[in-house]
Amino acid sequence: MDPVQERNSSGIQVISRAASVLNAVEQTPEGLSLGEISREIDLPRSTVQRIVAALTDVGFLIAASPTAKVKLGPAILRLAASTETDVTKTLRPFLINLSREVQETVDLSTQRGGSVLFVDQIQGKRRLVAVSAIGERFPLHCTANGKAILSLLSPKDADDAVTRSAREHADHPLQDRDKLLAEIEQVRQTGLAYDREEMTPGISAIGTALTDPFGRVIAMTIPAPAERFRRNHASYAEKLLACRAEIVKKLL
Repeated sequence: MDPVQERNSSGIQVISRAASVLNAVEQTPEGLSLGEISREIDLPRSTVQRIVAALTDVGFLIAASPTAKVKLGPAILRLAASTETDVTKTLRPFLINLSREVQETVDLSTQRGGSVLFVDQIQGKRRLVAVSAIGERFPLHCTANGKAILSLLSPKDADDAVTRSAREHADHPLQDRDKLLAEIEQVRQTGLAYDREEMTPGISAIGTALTDPFGRVIAMTIPAPAERFRRNHASYAEKLLACRAEIVKKLL
């Protein structure tokens, strides 16, 4: 390998390792220690320490606690927010149209560690509708948007995410892991995930997920009062999949 190729290869390796550190920290909002990062990405602690120091210098990481943990810093969060806002704006017309068709609330969410994070919502116009606050976090393991997102992960990553979800949302215990993993496998086949009053009594939801141009998994869901959901879920499923297909055709 000539000197130029060697420098290029070395530079790519540094970027790849830095990305691995950021990905590991992003999955744990409360932060990770150097040792935890080292184990997570299988790199020597000394290497992790150098990368973390460099990322901290440019604001991509900051101290998370007195115990030397680090979390995502303001610089990387600004970049992520900019990207998230652009995608949300792009998808909003599709959400508005879907909400008009089903006359229900339509949510847009993405994964944050073991949670789904609501990033946009079109509120339904009926007298009684289901709503969630933008910025709110729900479990992955007992929600329609969470199961939809899990279906686009590899089986191992999905299993790990289920474990993290149960840990982050202890108020919603995982009832049956094997049943959930089988359900996720079915979602991979149908493209549709369901929450039949698992998250909130009286509220059911149907969801589907896709990967945006930046490689981020996002989910669209239609939540509704359980009784109305039982009567109309087939229509919701048809229109939700049609909306997903239109997004993929026009944007992806």
